[in-house]
Order: sequence, then C-alpha cells, then structure tokens
Amino acid sequence: MAVDIRTRTPRRNATFADHRELQHRKRTGSADRMPMQKIMNLLPTLPFWPEPTHGGRGTRLRGATRILSWLQTMPGDGWQDRWQNSGADYGTEWIDQLVADDPRPCGPQHVRDELRTALTCLLALRVILPSYTFLTAYGAVNLFKIIRSAVSPEAFARVEQAGLRRGMEGRQLAEALTLLTKVVLHTGKDLPDLTPDDLFEVRAWQLGHAGRMTQGVHGAWELLVDIGVLPERTTMRSALRQGQRPTAELVDRYQIKNKPIRDLLIRYLDERRPGMDYSSFRTFVCTLASTFWADIEQHNPEVRSLDLPEDVVVAWKERLHHVVKADGSKRVRKSRLAVLTHVRSFYLDLQEWALEDPSWAPWAVPSPVRKGDTDGMAKERRATTAEMHQRIRDRLPHLQALVEAAERHRQDQADLLAKATATEVGDTFDHDATLYRRIVYKSFARGGTQRGRPTILVQHRVTGEQTDLTQAEDEAFWAWAIIEVLRHTGVRIEELLEITHLALISYKLPGTGEIVPLLQIVPSKSNEERLLLVTPELASSLATVIARIRAIHGTVPLVSRYDGQEAVTGPPLPHLFQRAQGGWRQEVISPRVVQKLLNHTLQRTGLLDRAGQPLRFTPHDFRRMFVTDAVTGGLPVHIAARLLGHKNLTTTQAYLAVFQDDLIRTYRAFVDERRAMRPTTEYREPTQEEWREFQQHFELRKVELGTCGRPYGTPCNHEHACFSELTCGSSRSEVGLASVSTDLVLRHEVLELISNDCSKLFAEFGGDVVEFGIVGVHPILGELEHPFASESLDTDQHIYRPVDALAPRPLLVELLKLVVCASHHVFGSFAHQFDPVQEGEVGVPAFFEQARPFLS
Repeated sequence: MAVDIRTRTPRRNATFADHRELQHRKRTGSADRMPMQKIMNLLPTLPFWPEPTHGGRGTRLRGATRILSWLQTMPGDGWQDRWQNSGADYGTEWIDQLVADDPRPCGPQHVRDELRTALTCLLALRVILPSYTFLTAYGAVNLFKIIRSAVSPEAFARVEQAGLRRGMEGRQLAEALTLLTKVVLHTGKDLPDLTPDDLFEVRAWQLGHAGRMTQGVHGAWELLVDIGVLPERTTMRSALRQGQRPTAELVDRYQIKNKPIRDLLIRYLDERRPGMDYSSFRTFVCTLASTFWADIEQHNPEVRSLDLPEDVVVAWKERLHHVVKADGSKRVRKSRLAVLTHVRSFYLDLQEWALEDPSWAPWAVPSPVRKGDTDGMAKERRATTAEMHQRIRDRLPHLQALVEAAERHRQDQADLLAKATATEVGDTFDHDATLYRRIVYKSFARGGTQRGRPTILVQHRVTGEQTDLTQAEDEAFWAWAIIEVLRHTGVRIEELLEITHLALISYKLPGTGEIVPLLQIVPSKSNEERLLLVTPELASSLATVIARIRAIHGTVPLVSRYDGQEAVTGPPLPHLFQRAQGGWRQEVISPRVVQKLLNHTLQRTGLLDRAGQPLRFTPHDFRRMFVTDAVTGGLPVHIAARLLGHKNLTTTQAYLAVFQDDLIRTYRAFVDERRAMRPTTEYREPTQEEWREFQQHFELRKVELGTCGRPYGTPCNHEHACFSELTCGSSRSEVGLASVSTDLVLRHEVLELISNDCSKLFAEFGGDVVEFGIVGVHPILGELEHPFASESLDTDQHIYRPVDALAPRPLLVELLKLVVCASHHVFGSFAHQFDPVQEGEVGVPAFFEQARPFLS
C-alpha cells in the first residue's frame, strides 16, 4: 500500500513575515564616493577625536591611511563595493592579514589597536556600512558607545530615558541600545530616520544566522515607539503578523504543480470564502489543496483532470484512513469523513454552478466521493458526543480537588515570596518546615549595563534546587485566576482572554431597583455578544485580578490582543489577563500559556484517569463541566444555551454529561412530585387477584400465528374470534391453535419448575422464600423480578442486585441460569442454539438439560 508522505520544502512561518528579501538591499554610506584625502581631513571633526594634549591622533591617522590604501587595491566603484569585494564584510580575518603584513617593529598588538581605532572613525564617518555578520564578529566593547556619541546623540539619550521610564534594567536597556547602534551603522541612517523595515532586516538576519531573535529587538522597537520614530501603539509582534492571507498564497503553500487545477481551486475557494470564518477557511483550503489534490499528484503525477480513474480514487481513500507523521509512524485520521464531505461538496458545487455559469462546465465531472461514503457522519457525531460526555464524567468529580490545589499553591507561593523578600541575600529562612537560602543571579549582582532583571531567587538547603519565586508566584496566581473564571463562567478560551476592565457593567432591575453586576462577553465564535450574571465568587476572583494589575501599574494598561483564529490584532484595551514579559512589556496571556499553567496545576494534584495516566484538562472542559453542573442543579437547558452563546439547543444538549445517579435522583423526584399531585388511592399496592389478572393478560396475548401486542386492559379481537375461524381446516389455523395450546401448557410448567428450583436453592443457601410469584423476595438476595416480565437478554432486568454485598455468589449464578434459561425457552430467543427435537418430544426437564451446557 502506498504511504501518505509528501516531501515538502520548508515553508515560511504562516503567522509572521520573515522579510528575507530585506537582507539583499544595496546600501552605501554618505562618504562612499568621497576621495581618500577628504576623508582624512574629516577625521579630526569627529566628536570623540582626541584633544591635542592627548596622544592617539597619529595612531588613528596611520590606521585610517592603512585601511583606505588597502581598500583602494580592491575592485569596485566606491568604498562600499571595495569593502564587500575584499571579503572584509564577512569577518575580521583581514585585520589579522594587515597586522601580519605590517613591516614596522612596533609589535602586532600595537598595529591591531591602531587599525581598530581607525576603523571606528571610518564607521562614524559612514565611509563603509558593515554587515551584521561583521559587527557580531568584531566584538568591540566600546565601539557602540563611541558611535552613539557621534551619531544622533540626542536621540539616543531620549531612547535611554524612555527605557528607564519603562522600568528596563541595565542589561535589557543595554541590549536595546546596542541593537539600535548596529542598525544605525549598518543602514547609514540617523536614529530618527529608521523605519520598521530596518528592524525587520536585523530580525531576519538573526533568524537566518542564529535561529532566534535576541532580547533587544522587541525592546528597541518599543523604545523607538516611545520617542515617536515608529507608529504609536505598535509592537514588533503586531507589525510582523501578516493577517489573513490571500487565497492564492494559502493554496501555493502546498506546491500544486498542475496550474489549471491550482487556478480552479483558487477560483472556487474565493467563491466560498465570504461565507466562512478564516480558521474554517484555512482548514478547507488544506483539505482540498493538500489532503486531496497534492496527495493525488504525489502518488499519481500522470493525472491531469478532476475526473479521476477508479483505481486512483480507491488508493486515495485507502491512504485517507491514516495520517503519517514526520517520523514515519501512523495514527488513525479522525477527520476522514469530514475530508470526504469537503471533497464531495467541491464536486457537487462545480456541477451546480455549471448550470448557471458555463465557465464552470469543463470541471463538472462525477464526484469520486459517493453519498454512501459519508453515511457514517451521524454515527461519528454520536461517538464523539459519547466520548465527550465520558470525558466530563471523568473530570467533573475531580474539579473541586483541582480548584483547591490551585488556591493552596497560590497562597503557598505568595507566603514564600513574602518571606524571601523580607530576607537579606545570603540569609536562611524557614517556610513550611523547609529551609531556604536567598541568593541572586550573577548578572543581578553586576552594576550598570550588566545588571540583570530583579527577581527573588531562593535555593533549597537540602537539594540545592534554585527557584525563581517572582516567576513561580506569578504563574501560581494566573493559574488560579484562569481556573476560577473558567469554572464560574463557562466561557471559551478566546472569550476568557478578551475579558477587559470595560466588560464589567451593572444593571438595575426594573421592579426592585437592585443593582446587579454583569460580565459582558464580546463576540467570538458565534459573533454574538452576551451578558453573564456575576456571582459573588466570580466577582471576588475578578476583583483580585484587577487589584493585582493596579498594584503594579496604577491602572490597567492598554494592550492589544492577537486573535490567532481570525489572524487579526485587536485595538489596545485594558485586558485583565495580561502579564509582564521580561519585566517591562505587557502582553495578553496566550492560549498556549493557559494550557501550560493548567498542566502544571494538574501535576501538583496527582490526579489520574481511568487508565492510570495523569489527568489532563483543557480550557473547553470547564465549559462543558459548567453547563453540566448548572443543568444538573436545576437550570433550564434553554437558559444554559443562552449563557453559553449557543443558537441551537441541540448543541447545548451535546455538552451535557448525565450521570447515572443524577438520572435516577431526578426521575424519582419527578415521580414523587407527580404522585403528590394525584389522589393517594391511585398508588395503592395491587392485590393478588389484580396481579393474576395482569399475568393472564400476557398469557392470552399470543394467539393465532403471532403476538397480538395489545396494551394491558384493552380488548382483543383475536380472543373473541369465532372458534370456527381458528379451526376452519386450514393448515395455518391448525398450527396457530396448536401453538397457543402448547404455549400455555409450557408457561405453567416453566413457572412451576422455577418456583420449585428456586425454593430449593434458597433453602440450600440458608434462606426462605417469603413470596414467589410474579415477584420473589429473599432476605439475602433482595427482589427477584419475574422472568416473564421482559423479553430482554439483559439479566439486570431479571434480577435486582443483592442488597447485602456478602450474598453467596454461587446462589446468584445458579438462579440466573434457571431464570434466563426458562425465559429464553418461552420466548424463543435462543431456540436456534439447541438441538432440534420433534414436536411433542420436548419437555421442561429435557429443555434444561440442553440449556445448562450452553449457559455454563
């Protein structure tokens, strides 16, 4: 069988632009075409040029002459071309070569210092614009500080003040200033003239050479925003996000080689796009372009039309059953029927549109997916719903343990942080019978630009484990806040993260004038706004969150949130679920962080699922548990639907996980309430005569050739039929009459035998039958339902479970054999399992002899 593996070249990040093309921009400095002598004359004008009373002037002049003379030997139209053609832009090996070629006896270190100080002067004059590769390899400690004193010194001073206002520590601010200095040197621009593309370029270089960004990139962007160089209220993340991409770009990610098919898919998807949200649309594109056609192309490159051969279709449907991972392992594809449905709708749409627009006609071909291929959708939905219900039944009983663990950990981390903060560095303190010693990071102990982010760090005295209490307490708090709000509101994860300070509103009840707090949930999946009543528990949790943010910032900061489902960035709003990143940058918590905090809390509880594996909660589990608990507690399901934002009650009902004890308790309460409204005489115990009449009804039901099926207490035409109609001589009537007679005799024989055998069994195991007829009662076994009351094979409907758990099991086994055998024989359920006998030869004892080996 063919393997569903498609080899693709690495594609760019779908969320963030990488701006690789910016690295190839041509750049030249302001002194690129300037003669060598004029450059030498400009050197003394530099702000950091040594005073006449100090040495070093001659050193710089000699070094500059040496570098410029060497560059003049290289091909190129200007100094920048010569610099790049010489290879100097890719490292510092050329400096070593010039040192080795110097004939003077002054020593190599003196020559090296001479060249390095001269190079600093040439960079400040914009004679050459170095690459980021060279600046990283150069590693001059004082270079960037000297350049800031010569290039845009006032702008750099404003940037430094903005960093201090933001609360940046020495190292954070130094990283941002260093990166901005590199950008100024590389682009040849003054600091106020920088553009977003200039920072995008340095980010692209970092990703290409180091595989990651340095910490200074985000800080540099926001500091430029603070001084007005970049657009107001923007971040690098928001500027890098590409937003919703064109359909053609989404399709081209899957490298479809057949251009007519590619163009058809783009045209078709453009038609469908307005009626879909962006997340669903991306899934739809992936299904048609990748899972369907790209897979067909990979395994059958000769196929050029949508009219697929039967063998190609069969092979594709076979591959569709599994998803092959990158390591070659397989897993069952859960969305197989959804893929088939999407492909079928694609073909049917083309056929329908061809009737109205002839341009679609060439593509109107039979669908490879028949209607019968998708018949399992309803069954799959039922299985998914059942799995979801079982998931909630497994988790709802543990919800309180999770809540208590989160609250306990939050309080513990807060107390530990308070004790550590009050302890001097190097001292030891006790918390919860555990000794800790407060320590600091080495970077924090340094001064100036090397001072790291302030944090409370402790070390376990026994294990030596170090813990950042500032981060640990912050994570413990937000884990608690997330769990509390989710369980009290039942909101979706995106709705949780979009809660703002403005969402808390009050409503005055018209009748009483009471002020009721409400929580406004902004439109998300259903694009419908709704209001939730704020309970005292929810109000306390939200107030704690607001107080924490205000204690740090005075107010709730305005932060933009990125919606990953719709690929859009919202306006700056006072979001409640925001944290400080790096100690100074506020960002809304991401869904990934929410799940990580939940996982850490669950690890501390030690809860396990039915398989013995660690129990896992998702944010959406709280939504299902919320509505299950609410409806179980008496909330009408249509009100629960409004709280969840569902338009259809069926959707809400699929969320409800009914527990067996809830079902029994609720139904009994319903019956008790209904009985309380009726006369008590209607619910008296039946007499023995009434029981016999009820039993006789079932004995007389089976007449002629089948079961009458009439309800109890109603007349039956067959019972009062003329005897001649039953004995008219036809073979059918004779068989029917014989069947009735045999059935009545056999029923009485079976009932008598069961009564005798059960009495013997009860006596053998130490009990007396109090009463045995329709219902038997035994002191040990409890109630025994009459076997004739049901034709079901389920023995739970024949025998109630013993009241006493110590009831002898052998007695139950033997009793079940008797009752099930007899009931099956009477109703013919297992007639095909026994040896055939002639009519009239089988009796009840012979029947039991045949039945016992089968049941044992």
